[in-house]
Amino acid sequence: MPHLTLEYSANLADAASIGTLCATLAQVLDAQRDAHGARVYPRGGIRTRALRCEQYFIADGDPHHAFLHGCLKIAAGRSADVRRATGDALFAAIKQHFAEAFEAHGLALSLEIVEFSEEGAWKHNNLHARLKT
Repeated sequence: MPHLTLEYSANLADAASIGTLCATLAQVLDAQRDAHGARVYPRGGIRTRALRCEQYFIADGDPHHAFLHGCLKIAAGRSADVRRATGDALFAAIKQHFAEAFEAHGLALSLEIVEFSEEGAWKHNNLHARLKT
């Protein structure tokens, strides 16, 4: 983990722009370090994905309004400082990516971080081992 899922209104951006954003946000997650300089998230666990919403209604229904909501799922146990630093870095990158759109029309950007317990989570992943070589 972490897994970051972006949901966004179809009028916000094209596939290339969202693909660039996904790559940028993965790099942001990979760059996170704790107070001792240790990697916060294992590279083999980083996932970013985006879901384009074709049906939506925003605020008063103005068709020019747009949204993007990110949900970052991480395993429990990281400090509040680490969670805050991660959220701040991700949200800064999201805001920068959509700065022009924010100036041009109504736009709602949001991000949440959700911790989950290892109990109730099943994983089968060979990426960690492959990335160690």
